[in-house]
Parts: sequence; C-alpha cells; structure tokens
Amino acid sequence: MSGSRLRCVVDTNVAHAANGRAGVSDACVAECIKTLRRITENGHVFLDNRGLIFDEYRGKRSLSGQPGAGDMFVKWVHDHQYNLTWCTLVPITPKGTVPRGSPPTDFEEFPDDPELEGFHPKDRKFVAVAAGHPERPPILEATDCKWWGWNNALKKCRIQVEFLCPKEIADKYREKMGEM
Repeated sequence: MSGSRLRCVVDTNVAHAANGRAGVSDACVAECIKTLRRITENGHVFLDNRGLIFDEYRGKRSLSGQPGAGDMFVKWVHDHQYNLTWCTLVPITPKGTVPRGSPPTDFEEFPDDPELEGFHPKDRKFVAVAAGHPERPPILEATDCKWWGWNNALKKCRIQVEFLCPKEIADKYREKMGEM
C-alpha cells in the first residue's frame, strides 16, 4: 500500500489483530497497527448505512479507545462515521425476510456468483459495502484465512481484498484446508 490516502472497508479482525489478540506474529500486529494509524491520520473508511459493521466493531473493541490500537481505531470510527471527509456510509439492502432482532446476513449488493454461495454470512456485509459503492474500495483483511480461499472468486466479481499479513494467512489457509 502506497503513501496515498487509503480508502477502504476494514474487516473487524484488523482491529483485533492490532490489539495483539489474534494469535499472529508481531510483524502482523505491527502491520495492522501501521495500517489503522494510516487510516485515522489521513484515510477514509466505508461502512454500511445500517450500522452492521460498526456494531460488529463495537461488540469486539472498547469505545474508550483503550487499551490498544484496535480500540483507538473503533473510537475513531465512532467519532467520524458521519463525517464525509473520513467516512462513507454505503446503502446496503437486505435480501429476503430478516427475523426480528437479528441482523441481516445477505444483501442485494453481494455478488450473485455460484462460487460465492458458501461465503460466510457474517462477512457478507463487508463485501456488500465494497460492491455497493461505485469506487469498489478494497477490503482490508488480517487473520481470517477463509478470505484467502474466496479471493479468486471475489476478484472475478471486482472485489479487491488487501491481505495485511499475506504469508501468515496463506499458511493458515493451507494448514486448515489440508494443503501442504
């Protein structure tokens, strides 16, 4: 990632890894911290207009901004989510009927591609936001190795995933999938 302004969707696990709680290397933690700082100093995040991504951030990190860089990022998002300089709220449309009290997990904006049928429901909101905005911002991913397996199908649908710790995530994917 170059020095230009980073405009992206941020998966929750980036903040989790930046707090050193994701079982990743110190180098991966440092890369996540550096990336989140870059965003908060001169970046731009894309969130959904329904608050689903922010709710997930808030459920896993502290709004006090303490004790780690991931918590600082979540506080920054909280403070800037309605400021168009720092954040864009992308409209996403739930598919079908959503049970009362449950968050939607499938969206009209999610690519209609048979290769993505098994994509994890809780992660679909990130893809829907990227797909639902004309800029098609990249999705930052740190530790969820399932994304590594979906990467080619997502690329085919013009969804870019930026892996902050590519060697670790590839190794973890091969280990989980039995590919050595």
